[in-house]
Amino acid sequence: MHELSLLENVREILEEHAVSQHFSKVSKVTLEIGKLSCVEPEALRFGFDVVMKGSLAENAELIISELDGLGVCQQCGQQLVLETLYEPCALCGSPDVKILQGREMKIKDLVVI
Repeated sequence: MHELSLLENVREILEEHAVSQHFSKVSKVTLEIGKLSCVEPEALRFGFDVVMKGSLAENAELIISELDGLGVCQQCGQQLVLETLYEPCALCGSPDVKILQGREMKIKDLVVI
């Protein structure tokens, strides 16, 4: 489950920003996760409290915002909402679809004290 290592990275980022931005506690973390990122939101929710225990984000609320997968067909120019990484164009059937959005995972917002 790579979600635990992702959460450890989130904790490290929070600790680094706490030093540079002068805050001591995080009460809410909002993560934005693309639906094509291969990250399981439920696994993040499950591991969040465990990974954040003893950190400045202990007892913080976790909000996960899922971002739709978007792409454009390189053959016909059709813009697509994607459910999977290797989805062909719904209009022309071409497998040559460039992903524009949906693979990312980022910290979108923090509430700090």
